Amino acid sequence: MMRGVWRAATRDDLRGLPADVAPRLLGGRLTTVVDGETVAVRLTEVEAYHGRGTGPVPDPGSHARMGPTARNATMWGEPGHLYVYLSHGIHSCVNVVCGPEGVAGGVLLRAGQVLEGTDAAARRRPAAKTPRDLARGPGRLGDAIGLRHPVHDGIDAITGRPRHGAVARLELLAEPLADVASGPRVGVAGMAGTDAFPWRYWIPGDPTVSAFRWGRGAREAAEAG
Repeated sequence: MMRGVWRAATRDDLRGLPADVAPRLLGGRLTTVVDGETVAVRLTEVEAYHGRGTGPVPDPGSHARMGPTARNATMWGEPGHLYVYLSHGIHSCVNVVCGPEGVAGGVLLRAGQVLEGTDAAARRRPAAKTPRDLARGPGRLGDAIGLRHPVHDGIDAITGRPRHGAVARLELLAEPLADVASGPRVGVAGMAGTDAFPWRYWIPGDPTVSAFRWGRGAREAAEAG
């Protein structure tokens, strides 16, 4: 089991474009305290998403591709807050907001290894058959750490300021990982889910990394070039 030396993340760590910041989050640690229960997850897989006007290439796979809305408002705010959204009406997925304030961006936390609070994570994820499955996938990770949409959307992972009974803290490795894999994002439709956007990053060989699957029309877009 890999371990590292962590330090508290700062806003400056997260002010770059999400596609640049995302690999830096790998091996980092997100710790939550929800209703008095602590769960810490080592991040093993992430995906970058840019909003409208963020970076040189428009990102058709982003929630913020059309501009600010009530749903994606957190993405346009200060880096270091967590954008928590509801997926398929069931799962709360967690993103680290990146980029300068006023420019939308986020890094989806796709998978992680539970380091602390396994019992609490398992109660929240009763369908998990093995420890590796507790936070393997963005919905599972959100469930395991206990952050829920909409009450925890916007929680600050830099200051650790409480929000609706929860606290979140993000730490980064003091020395970034040298070996990082990248490729298309998982389950993203059309061109946004192809090699044109190789903005999924993961730790090679880590058993908690989720499986790749094509999004609607993405394979056809990739084959069409």
